[in-house]
Amino acid sequence: MAGQNTIGIRLCIYSLLIKWYNLYDMKHVILDTDPGVDDVMALALALASSDLKIEALTTVSGNAAVEQCARNCQLVVEFLHPENPPPVALGATQPLVRPPLTAHEVHGPDGIGGITQLHLPDGLRKYPEPTLSLDPRPAPQLIVDLARDLGERLSLVTLGPLTNIAQAIDLDRSAMRNIGEIIVMGGAFKVYGNTSLVAEFNIFVDPEAAQMTVGLGAPLTIIPLDVTEQVRLMRGRIDSRLEAAPSAVLELVRDVSAFYMDYHREHDGFDGCYMHDPLTVGMAIDHSFIRTVPTVVAVETTGELTRGMTLAELRPGRLPELPNAEVAVEVDAERFIDFFLSRLQETMKNAK
Repeated sequence: MAGQNTIGIRLCIYSLLIKWYNLYDMKHVILDTDPGVDDVMALALALASSDLKIEALTTVSGNAAVEQCARNCQLVVEFLHPENPPPVALGATQPLVRPPLTAHEVHGPDGIGGITQLHLPDGLRKYPEPTLSLDPRPAPQLIVDLARDLGERLSLVTLGPLTNIAQAIDLDRSAMRNIGEIIVMGGAFKVYGNTSLVAEFNIFVDPEAAQMTVGLGAPLTIIPLDVTEQVRLMRGRIDSRLEAAPSAVLELVRDVSAFYMDYHREHDGFDGCYMHDPLTVGMAIDHSFIRTVPTVVAVETTGELTRGMTLAELRPGRLPELPNAEVAVEVDAERFIDFFLSRLQETMKNAK
């Protein structure tokens, strides 16, 4: 009996050590976001990934007003019902020096494809109003607190304008510089912009905050339109997945993306959508989806016609000696899309 007790104690200790190791070995992540249809898909991917520990969701004005973005985050978290829901914090209501700019024409009246207006046959909302409370700290303060606590173990993944990041830098530049990595969805280098001829939305909305971020000196990876517009999720692909195997999470993806896909069908000629933000989260999970090159990135803040333009030396053989960023230049689009759909279908068992 004593021997069995000893074995039981050892197994218990071993199990606790494994849990501790897995927790320590996880990548600790803040998602700074402005949901946003593709933000919702990115949140689903992040919360479905056991190799990430989502420490916080911080919201910023961008695709919708920041209060709406926070509610959208809360709605998605409640629907996906993760075992340990991350705190959601309200962030900047507008850019550092410019008026707010939203994208309801792309993302719908509620910012998430109109899913707050969907109803079940019994008349109840399919995606109910969230009940989660907001973290009492402003988003920049929460970011700084986690940067101080986790240091190099922290990854900051930004899916919207960089206003919260700039404000966090103002609060504690040293702590922000010591973050393990910042992965930014933003910019357009060798392709046209999606908000002006030369600028991508997140950078265009708050170019001053973007320039502060690239000038910080923390390890920085930028995921621009050059690669995200190569990654397209087609409507028929979601439908075929759902026909083969019902999934509450993929149904959320189908519902949230319908308005977004209609927009791209009308304006860009394909019945699907770009996966800007999910790809950025994918980079946090597995860097091999994307090839990057080191370079110096700068953001245009004063040009009348070039506001938010991102510039970098990307010509072969001309890389600078002191880069401030890695810029994504190639992507394995098909492998990422398959990974995204498979992970959501296989791992999100707790969704309502």
